[in-house]
Amino acid sequence: MSYERVNAMERLPDAELEVMQALWRQEKYPVSSAALMEELAGRRWQTATLLKLLSRLEERGFVKREKEGRNNLYTPLVRREDYLSAESRAFLQRLHGGSLPSLVAALMDSRAISRRDLEELAVSYTHLRAHETRHDL
Repeated sequence: MSYERVNAMERLPDAELEVMQALWRQEKYPVSSAALMEELAGRRWQTATLLKLLSRLEERGFVKREKEGRNNLYTPLVRREDYLSAESRAFLQRLHGGSLPSLVAALMDSRAISRRDLEELAVSYTHLRAHETRHDL
């Protein structure tokens, strides 16, 4: 997926995101709407509801629909990682003006993250920087 598409990616409503998450959890594509209904059994949606949500996702460019006889089969066109990356950047920009320290401070104030979490982040960052440095040589 292109950088422009990721940056321009629209935020999905909760129900559509839930369908995408069910689709991303599948091991093979394309997937039938019946398989997705099974994955989403806890939601107790009617089949028509799922099909409407899938239709919206197709219109938004998140899924591709194929016909196989009387069945519709679906394949994600957006990778989970790409969506999470775009949503994370948008969240950070929207609520914290793009400031990661502001986000971390808010999480610390609300006790949503601990000092140990921050220490683990620091270790991860150190490993990432070391990996980048080796590739720069």
